[in-house]
Amino acid sequence: MPGMPRSTAPRSANRTRLATALREPPRPRATPLDLYALARRRWLAGERVDVGALAARLQIGRATAFRWVGSRELLLGEILWALCDDLTMRVAVAAGGRGAARIAAICEAAIRAIIAFEPLRRFVRHDPEYALRLLTSKAGVVQARAIERVRDLLREEVARGALQPPLKVDTLAYLLVRLCESFIYAEVVSDQQFDVADAGKAVQLLLSGRIRRRATGRAAADDSRVPRPRRRTQAAASRRIR
Repeated sequence: MPGMPRSTAPRSANRTRLATALREPPRPRATPLDLYALARRRWLAGERVDVGALAARLQIGRATAFRWVGSRELLLGEILWALCDDLTMRVAVAAGGRGAARIAAICEAAIRAIIAFEPLRRFVRHDPEYALRLLTSKAGVVQARAIERVRDLLREEVARGALQPPLKVDTLAYLLVRLCESFIYAEVVSDQQFDVADAGKAVQLLLSGRIRRRATGRAAADDSRVPRPRRRTQAAASRRIR
């Protein structure tokens, strides 16, 4: 009205958070997969993966982020496993042959691919002890899942009738994973380098080698201690009688 003083209060003085939310477009809520994708991008770029920083970037609570991933180690383990498994399955699809030859080809090609993967090389170089703990021990998820994957490959060849395992499949899967690890991380663990082609040969020897069966039980012990008598011919016996 004329003559009435105008209010000098800003327009936003009476705007509540509800009013602001009603006026702004809804913001999509972050999910565990969003956090994982962001962490993976940062790891591939060589950046430190910090759960608190990821939570802040996604505008979620720190407690929520840890509830999603469990711990930084478990989050990194998921990233490492997904990348290593992807490399392994690619070479598995491309591998030819049957039985021990196919498993050996997969192992050798996977070792070459993982060794050549620069983000992993960088991660291991930066903190070898921490990296190997995540990659090659029960502290991470990588080794246990790798054993499961190799076990599946072995069972597939056994089911096709292309492989007669000399040991239990579970034992072979564990040994094969440890063998591959020894080639992949040889330079870090023992400052040595080996020909990766030898890994394929070692796998074939392990899967198709022949081991002479040993006698078991008390009979085996008795046989090892008591010499066996020589057999006499009838002619020799007759000469002794004379």
